[in-house]
Amino acid sequence: MRTQLAIRLHALLERHFPERRVFLRSDSDTRFIRLKSESQLIAFLGASAIVAWAIIATAILVMDSIGSGNFREQAKRDQRTYEARLNALEDERDKRAEEALAAQNRFNSALEQISVMQTQLLASETRRRELETGIGVIQSTLRRTMGERDSARDEAEALALVMEGADGAPVPGQNAASNDDGALDFLTAALAETAQQRDEIERNAQDALLHADEMAARIQLLEDQNDQIFRQLEEAMTISVEPLDKMFRAAGLNTDNLLDTVRRGYSGQGGPLMPLSFSTRGEDPSPDALRANRILGQMDRLNLYRIAATRAPFAMPVKNSFRYTSGFGMRWGRMHSGTDFAAPHGTPIYSTADGVVTHAGWQSGYGRLVKIQHEFGIETRYAHMSKIRVKKGQRVSRGQQIGDMGNTGRSTGTHLHYEVRVGGKAVNPMIYIKAAKNVF
Repeated sequence: MRTQLAIRLHALLERHFPERRVFLRSDSDTRFIRLKSESQLIAFLGASAIVAWAIIATAILVMDSIGSGNFREQAKRDQRTYEARLNALEDERDKRAEEALAAQNRFNSALEQISVMQTQLLASETRRRELETGIGVIQSTLRRTMGERDSARDEAEALALVMEGADGAPVPGQNAASNDDGALDFLTAALAETAQQRDEIERNAQDALLHADEMAARIQLLEDQNDQIFRQLEEAMTISVEPLDKMFRAAGLNTDNLLDTVRRGYSGQGGPLMPLSFSTRGEDPSPDALRANRILGQMDRLNLYRIAATRAPFAMPVKNSFRYTSGFGMRWGRMHSGTDFAAPHGTPIYSTADGVVTHAGWQSGYGRLVKIQHEFGIETRYAHMSKIRVKKGQRVSRGQQIGDMGNTGRSTGTHLHYEVRVGGKAVNPMIYIKAAKNVF
């Protein structure tokens, strides 16, 4: 059976590839090479394979060339898109910087107005006390003068009765004419003095009333000015405090606990702002003092927010032009615990908040890594750096350069892997960056 199959296969090959002889002739002899059917089949298959490989390779090269051309066009389009987006982000950043500068100017203006308001309040309070003292002195003088006037009138009436009861009898040792003349002169002088005192009292009373009306008008004007200053300060404090409050709440931070933490660790010059007190006699504070203390409370809250903002990672780790290449979340079937920023090799990397460096070296997967511990249980990580510019235990400030962007560790290209961890658990860094977008 096997022999018949071989015979048939050989006959089929003989039909398509008959045995051939190739003669090689030289000057002295003639030789030939016999090409069997099997050899011809092997040669044909080999040649066919080479031709097929050449066709496939040529097709691959052509398709690859076409595809690379499309890829380059797509890369150029992506580059133009990224450049437009970067320009928009730069414009947005400049706008936010101008808004932050304007907010800082408003804050400085509010501080100046508070200082002026405090000076005016103290001056008005001192003036009011002086006016009250002056009015009291005028009133006591008026009462004393009126009493003296009444006494003078009583004395004049008594003298008149004495003169009428004497019936012209002379005083011993004097004649009647001299007695009458002396009594008349004394009475005339007493009445003139009394009239003069009465006129002077009336003038003093009128002056006191006019002065009191003038002082009341000035006090009302000062109250109106103080009310206007208070309203402006209250509006300025509201405009300055509310965005910061929203920023911290958007970042998921408890503002009351946060401010308590900052207040306990406060070490600024002068300490927290203290409430105003205009009375040393234990009296209840006036409405103006209550409003001023409320404004001081808001200023203290603003100051604490300003300190907290430097200790939480609200800043950007990269200030040069960059592009986002990967966000927080699941990626390729595993959790990506941070946000990736791609930029040229060596791009400076900055700390996003005040803190202490807890790690500065190599770590598997992260490559060259810097860890910074911040307040409120927050930690930030900066991975894949080409160069580290800080040391473990070093205290850094927000905006301080801590390294250069690189491609170390498990990385597919030059970029920064940026993480934010709260209580050891990774959170989306964009929560903090977006929360601060409308403030800084």
